[in-house]
Amino acid sequence: MKIFVVGCGGWGMALSILLHENGHEVTAWSFFEEECRLLKENRGNEKLLPGIHLPEEIDITTDLSGAAQADIVLMAVPSFAVHSTAENLSKIIPQGTPIVNVGKGLDRDNDYCRFSETIKKATENRNPVVALTGPTHAEEVARGILTAILAASDSRDAATLVQQAFMNDRFRVYVSPDIIGAELGGCFKNIIALAAGICDGVGLGDNSKAALMTRGLTEIARLGVQLGGRSETFAGLSGMGDLIVTCTSMHSRNRRAGIMIGKGMDAQQAMKEVGAVVEGYYATEAGYMLAKKAGIEMPITSAMYELLYEGKPVKDCIQKLMSRPRKSEIEDIWK
Repeated sequence: MKIFVVGCGGWGMALSILLHENGHEVTAWSFFEEECRLLKENRGNEKLLPGIHLPEEIDITTDLSGAAQADIVLMAVPSFAVHSTAENLSKIIPQGTPIVNVGKGLDRDNDYCRFSETIKKATENRNPVVALTGPTHAEEVARGILTAILAASDSRDAATLVQQAFMNDRFRVYVSPDIIGAELGGCFKNIIALAAGICDGVGLGDNSKAALMTRGLTEIARLGVQLGGRSETFAGLSGMGDLIVTCTSMHSRNRRAGIMIGKGMDAQQAMKEVGAVVEGYYATEAGYMLAKKAGIEMPITSAMYELLYEGKPVKDCIQKLMSRPRKSEIEDIWK
């Protein structure tokens, strides 16, 4: 198959290597002339993926028109570029060509809609969209470390095609029809990962982080189901799986930023120190606004919003969470 990868960041490079190893003809696109030149010369990016070599057979270009000949188009661009990239692709790729998106977030400029909705709107629903999401770090995928991921789509054919194209004996792909739950789980877990980093930064223990992750998953699922996702999806790879890996790994930009915030650094400064997009910061705003709109209680998300956007001290946010009224763990169990 011919696969056109839009984006030469860590994920774009890691998946380009994977797809090349699977025998596909891969072209990787960069918006930046200088990035394209350096990747051609160095066949790698030591800052993003140290020690990883980009095979010579992978073509690197700044010409987006090659997407017209692709069997699959893979979008691996930052959240802020999803809408504009999808609009540009809509002028190029034929009807029916599947678009795979690996971005985890929501479209802030379009009422916090999911990225698949943004892409479908830009392409006037001419192309099936697949969300490729789950407990994955680009650094580990590029090194061939055993990984499982989810391909979720409204289109069974598109999800199955992606499963066939990406899967090998080190990269296992499951399919799901619940693209709503998959995308929301992939987005909202970043809120909890940022909070987990803060727990580490202030010196809380394993008990604290376990409670945070468990209750965090509960409120993510509560909102996700209200927005149309299926509850079992949040117990799977794009929910619990992604939450575990993002809350516990130093590969996680959200956790690293959270550690700095927990140690007293301003949120904006922490994100600057990380040097890449910290999606949990923006996911907190999206989750908070959507929960208010839907009338859903999300105490951890609300506490994170107060901390990040209203300047409430970390210790006050923690105290507020711990002093909430008594609750039953399983909601409505006594009714």
